[in-house]
Amino acid sequence: MKTNYAVNIILLISLLFAFGCGTAGKDFNESLYKNIVEGTTTHKEVQSMFGPPFKKGVQNGNRVWTYEYNYYNALGNDITKDMIIVFDKHGVVKFHQMMTNQPSADR
Repeated sequence: MKTNYAVNIILLISLLFAFGCGTAGKDFNESLYKNIVEGTTTHKEVQSMFGPPFKKGVQNGNRVWTYEYNYYNALGNDITKDMIIVFDKHGVVKFHQMMTNQPSADR
């Protein structure tokens, strides 16, 4: 009887680790972030570098694109990356920001 209990506990823990991972958004190459130049880079160039954004919106009359990638792991090796790009009325980058929990020497 105790053997079945131990086997069930091991099985439950294994299932938690197997299904304890998940993603949201779409991964993107954050090393290309340095190529974005405010006042110069266009929305077409941004889309060429990163693909379509995860979210689109409007803030204060300006188009806003958000690129987002979140990977959650039961072992705690989570990855979060968010890049926000605000375009002016001509489709040129007005502001951009990158937030991530990953260290990087080239940003």
